Amino acid sequence: MAPAVGSRRGHLLWLTCMLCSAPARVAADSLVGNLVVTQNSSLPWPSSYLTRMGLKVSFLLHDPSDFFKSASFLYSWDFGDGTLMVTEDPVVYYNYSIIGTFTVKLNVVAEWEQARLDATKGIVQKTGDFSTSLKLQETLQGIQVLGPTLIQTFQKLTLTLNFLGSPPLTVCWRLKAECLPLEEGECQPVSVASMAYNLTHTFRDPGDYCFSIRAENVISKSHQYHRVQVWPSSLQPAVFAFPCATLITVMLAFIMYMTLRNATQQKDMVENPEPPSGVRCCCQMCCGPFLLETHSEYLEVVRENHGLLPPLYKSVKTYTV
Repeated sequence: MAPAVGSRRGHLLWLTCMLCSAPARVAADSLVGNLVVTQNSSLPWPSSYLTRMGLKVSFLLHDPSDFFKSASFLYSWDFGDGTLMVTEDPVVYYNYSIIGTFTVKLNVVAEWEQARLDATKGIVQKTGDFSTSLKLQETLQGIQVLGPTLIQTFQKLTLTLNFLGSPPLTVCWRLKAECLPLEEGECQPVSVASMAYNLTHTFRDPGDYCFSIRAENVISKSHQYHRVQVWPSSLQPAVFAFPCATLITVMLAFIMYMTLRNATQQKDMVENPEPPSGVRCCCQMCCGPFLLETHSEYLEVVRENHGLLPPLYKSVKTYTV
């Protein structure tokens, strides 16, 4: 009975050892850990970082029992912008030069030697894939204004503002006589969620104006100015200049003509007053012989006025006895 009891105890002891080592075997089946990204800046948005500033990306392996203490690791990095990197160190430093949202991917391979049942040693390999999302932003470095600098009144002016920085932005603008910075509360802010913004305005009065523009995000702010010269609408198109000048010239000539004509008529009435047409006709018929110089002129006047009347003088018949 003793051997049986001993063998039974040995079997139970073997099962106990197997159960004790089970968590370590489960942990060894896959790598457990996470990626940690840090930067010497503080932004209020989650997972947001600045461009052109060094990022520290670290892989932290979860191994409380030191199961992988004798393992060697190989790290394959993919920063999402086309940059690949292979290191033996779990910590890398990287700079993003453009804004956007990127996903950092990491493949970790762990290798170590392990004794086999036949007393030989073999290479054991475990892998794990990890990733994290990053939102890269940049400071507002300036504002580019595109639009005309000369316009006429009652025309719609459109300016395009291109922001050299990361949205979201707060944009504020106002028209001034001089290009001066905007004070706090001087204009109504507008929220902009893109890299460009269209500003429209219609001028009613001519003059020189200056658009004072301010844009800012939580990182920084920037000012920009744009001068505009406004001309009256009636002076701008030259196509109306010639017709207007011609019309004014014709009107002046007509006025001068009418003035000279009235003056001439008044002078003629004072120097040579004429009776009405009826009186003149009657005078030509009745007083013609006295007013006309010759008899032929008198006959010509009578012929014109009474062409159908018989001649005033008849031929005298001569009889011979």
